[in-house]
Amino acid sequence: MRQTLVIARREFRAYFNSPVAYVVVCAVLLLVGFLFFFFRPFFVAGRVTCRELFSFIGISFLFFAPAVTMRLLAEERRSGTLEILITLPVRDVDVIVGKYLAALGLLIVLLVMTVPYALTVGWTGNLDWGPVIGGYVGLLLQGAAYLALGMLASSKTEHQIVSFFVGLFLGLFFYLLDWALPFVPGSLASTVEYLSFEYHFDSIRRGVLDTRDIVFFLSVIAMALFLSFRSLESRKWR
Repeated sequence: MRQTLVIARREFRAYFNSPVAYVVVCAVLLLVGFLFFFFRPFFVAGRVTCRELFSFIGISFLFFAPAVTMRLLAEERRSGTLEILITLPVRDVDVIVGKYLAALGLLIVLLVMTVPYALTVGWTGNLDWGPVIGGYVGLLLQGAAYLALGMLASSKTEHQIVSFFVGLFLGLFFYLLDWALPFVPGSLASTVEYLSFEYHFDSIRRGVLDTRDIVFFLSVIAMALFLSFRSLESRKWR
């Protein structure tokens, strides 16, 4: 556990020792704020709501997650530092979980920095804070799942750009499943709907913390990290 936290701290500091964290976080905040306050009304039926804000933040994760995870393993593979790292007294699982926790920490920083948007909406009217809290819980789970998919993409290649687009493709796959429902045969509709990130996120965003939605996101995270671990471990088989 100590090695995991050491790696997590090192990677988290690395984000802020380079332009990555500043550029990505600022880009997301500016884009989400611009779209939310200027293009989508936050007054619905005489009451204010953050529903559209959470939608825009969720969509931004499609690009945020692969952007912050693309270098975590891919760059280490390309530069050869991964081989040095794994010769140290750390396990493969420490490397995977440590790097993932660093990316998760950056996600939390991003979400905290969006709180002023919600507070601004709350000051303009009677905001129901139950769905707001549920929305942030949903964003954390959904964002964590996208980061895990980004880690999986980064574990499969030595090229950051390839990792970014693979992570983007994986995220789009789970995001667009909800949109594809009208074109899916009835016998498969329930399965496709269950695999959709938007389906589970929308349930939590309404303020309903269903354990099935939480278990779904945690399962995606666990499976993606396990596959990343197996990908890293596969170097021993070559």
